[in-house]
Amino acid sequence: MSRVMTYDSRSPQLLARVVAAGGLAVIPTDTVYGIVCDPCNDAAIDRLFQAKHRPRTKSIQVLLDGVEAMDKLDLRLPAPLNRLADALLPGPFSPIALVGQSCPLRTSRMEPDGLTQAVRVPDSPICRALLQVTGPLAASSANRSGNPSVETVQQAKAELGDSVDLYLDGGPTPGSVASTVVEADKTDPDGIHVLRQGVIGEARVRALLSDQTEVGEGQ
Repeated sequence: MSRVMTYDSRSPQLLARVVAAGGLAVIPTDTVYGIVCDPCNDAAIDRLFQAKHRPRTKSIQVLLDGVEAMDKLDLRLPAPLNRLADALLPGPFSPIALVGQSCPLRTSRMEPDGLTQAVRVPDSPICRALLQVTGPLAASSANRSGNPSVETVQQAKAELGDSVDLYLDGGPTPGSVASTVVEADKTDPDGIHVLRQGVIGEARVRALLSDQTEVGEGQ
């Protein structure tokens, strides 16, 4: 049976135990509720895909408590995503990082240019407090594949039921729109391709790059 718990000071350690045991949990982020697990545990990742009824060919993100955590995971943001990360993280921005040979994550995706991994640093005190105890978490929105994202733990429970071991209720999230996912693209004039429209509009992302270029040219 799933456990539903209102977030409190005990929650980070409880979540850490669930994740370490290969379990699934639902937590609030700065966008929508997410389903999470150990990103280095193949069986747990398989459970996450099964709970969502999501094709295993689809990618999932990894939540981090800070950009600096990327170094420990041998992840690197290519230009101009590194500049966007400086401006937009923490926040609802998911850049696609390049994966190095020593990366322990089992959530990376093979692309023509090598392994990649979408990363997120949520601007949520609750989420980051959890991540500071658990370490990186594999994550996807807490809904069945193809359904709308959810803003409350009750909506998540209705979607995923007993396939999840722990639901942490941190109250409603700011909305039902997920993060903006962006990859580097050398063929684009700005050097990016927006894979998923989210909280941060494409116009703002491109404007940030334009502003930074102008600043650089003026120095």
